[in-house]
Amino acid sequence: MTAPVSRRSLLGLAGLGTSAFLLGGCGGDDSDSPGTPQTVKWWHIQNTEPMLPVWADLARVYSGRHPNVTFEIEPLENEVFKTELAEITKKGTPPDLFQSWGGGLLQQQVEAGLVKDITAEVEPWIGQLLPAALQPYTIDGRIYGIPFDVGMTGFWYNRDHFSDAGITSPPTTWAGLLEAVGKLKARGITPIALAGKDKWPGHFYWAYLAMRVGGLEALRVAGETGNFDTPEFVAAGERLKELVDLKPFQRNWRSAEYGTADGQGAAMGNGEAAMELMGQWAPSIQASSSNSKLGIGNQLGFFTFPTVEGGKGAATDAFGGGNGFAVGRDAPPATVDFLRMLLRSENQRRAAETGAVLPTNLAAVGRIKDPNNQVVAAHLAVATGFQLYLDQAYPPAVGQQVNNSVAELMIGRKRPDQILKDITAVAKSQQ
Repeated sequence: MTAPVSRRSLLGLAGLGTSAFLLGGCGGDDSDSPGTPQTVKWWHIQNTEPMLPVWADLARVYSGRHPNVTFEIEPLENEVFKTELAEITKKGTPPDLFQSWGGGLLQQQVEAGLVKDITAEVEPWIGQLLPAALQPYTIDGRIYGIPFDVGMTGFWYNRDHFSDAGITSPPTTWAGLLEAVGKLKARGITPIALAGKDKWPGHFYWAYLAMRVGGLEALRVAGETGNFDTPEFVAAGERLKELVDLKPFQRNWRSAEYGTADGQGAAMGNGEAAMELMGQWAPSIQASSSNSKLGIGNQLGFFTFPTVEGGKGAATDAFGGGNGFAVGRDAPPATVDFLRMLLRSENQRRAAETGAVLPTNLAAVGRIKDPNNQVVAAHLAVATGFQLYLDQAYPPAVGQQVNNSVAELMIGRKRPDQILKDITAVAKSQQ
C-alpha cells in the first residue's frame, strides 16, 4: 500500500563508500570463503531515498564479505512492480528475492510452487521478530517470507483544525467521529481528505467498520467461506454511508489520487483538510506532496479508528500491513542468508532511524526516532488483534472487488447489501 513514486535506477550508487551506509552484520559462517558463484536477483519497491541507497549498500557489503555472491537489483515503482511481477511469475520464473505483502497473493504463489518454504532456514532467528508481523507470511504453519516493516492505519489529523472546530479530543466512537465531521463543516473546514480515484484508500473505511462491527473473526470466516453477505458487513456499509451522506470529503475527491500534487496527501500536507485515514507512511507523503515540502509539522496528530456501539471488535484491534520479502523457488542458498542480514537488529535499527521503516526486529523498535512513527509503534505494541489490508489478505481478485465495491458504495452507485453480493460472487468463484 505504498504511495506511487517515480521509478529510479541504482546508477551512481555503486560508488557509495562503506562509511555512508555500512550496516554490518553479515550472516553465515562462510563469509570469507569463495564458494560457488551465486547471483541473487532482487526486486524491491524502496526506489527512492532514504531506503534505496541503504538496500544498495547492504547488497554491496554482503558481496564484499561473500565474493562469490553478486546481486542484480531492480528497484521498481509500486504499481510497476506488481505488473512486472505478475508477468514474470506467469512464466514460472520469479526473482530470487522480491517484495511481498504476504496474505492472499503469497498464498497463491505458494500454491503455484513459485516461492520457497524457508521455515527451517529461518527457525534459529525468527523468534527475534514481532509475531504479528509474521502472520501474513505464514501459510498453513509454514513460513514463506520475512517482514522488515510493519504498520497500521489510523486517522491522521490537524490539531489546529480540531481546535478551531471546538473538538477538544479525538473521537473514540463512530458517533463521535460523525459529530466531529459536523463541527468541522460548520467552521468551513473540509473534514476528510480522500483519494477516491485510487479506490484502495476508501476500502480502509469499510474494512475497519467491518472489524469494529463484526470483529476479526467475521473477516476470517468470510475469507474461508467466501460469504460476505452477512448482517455484520451490511451494517458496516450502512455506517459508512452515514459518513458519506455528510459529504465530508474535499471537492475533487472522486478524481483525486493519493500522492499527486492535488491528491489526498497534499490536501493534508497543505492544511486543506482536517483528517485522513491512512497508514504509517502518511506523514512523509503529506510532506513530500505539500507545497512547502514540510507538511504541517507538529500540528499533526494520530488516533485509532473509533469503536462502533454494539460492535464485537475491540478498539485495540489494528488494521494494517507492512513490507517484506519472499524467496523465489529456485533462489540460490545465499538468498536466505542475505535476508537474515537485512533483519539483524543493527541493520533494522539503522533502517528505523531513516524514518521510513517501522522495524519488525524487537531489538530495533527502541531506535524509532520519528515521533509519528513512535505513536504508531506504541499502538501496535498493545494491539490485541491484527488484520491485514483486505486487498492483500484475500486473493487478488477478491481484494480488487472489495476496493471496487466500496468505491461504488461511496459514490452512491450501489447500496451496502448490493456490494456484498458482488464481493461474495467473486469470492465464491475463487474457491
